[in-house]
Amino acid sequence: MSGLAAVLAGREAPGIHLWHGAFDVADVRHAVEHAGWAFGYVDGWTRAGSKPAFLAAVGEALDFPAWYGRNFDALADCLHDIGSGRDGVVLLWDGWATLAREDERSFSIALSVLGSRVNDERGVPFTVLLRGEGPTVPGLTSLD
Repeated sequence: MSGLAAVLAGREAPGIHLWHGAFDVADVRHAVEHAGWAFGYVDGWTRAGSKPAFLAAVGEALDFPAWYGRNFDALADCLHDIGSGRDGVVLLWDGWATLAREDERSFSIALSVLGSRVNDERGVPFTVLLRGEGPTVPGLTSLD
């Protein structure tokens, strides 16, 4: 977990990163929460292969309020309110390539919205781990 450990320790900048760590989700959750960060998990293999499914899965993973509208504007609004009282937030997105291949436009918008939260210095650090193989996404760094 060295790349993730570097993010949690502040030696690697928060961001949207490609990650190929083959660790069990429970182990990743434990490491993230042990470091004082909040953790969310999206299973793109079984749940987030479409825009509506992705938006619902992120809302559940990050425990968004009941008023969350399951659209990209509501996603942006809710992302800016997460992580209060924590050192940061990590969102692990397994199977991200499913949405990237099925709906390239929605995937691009999702990355843009998630990226706007990463770059918002008003909130706690926010990192998204895109785990697994998928299409090339320009500009993303790898934690491997």
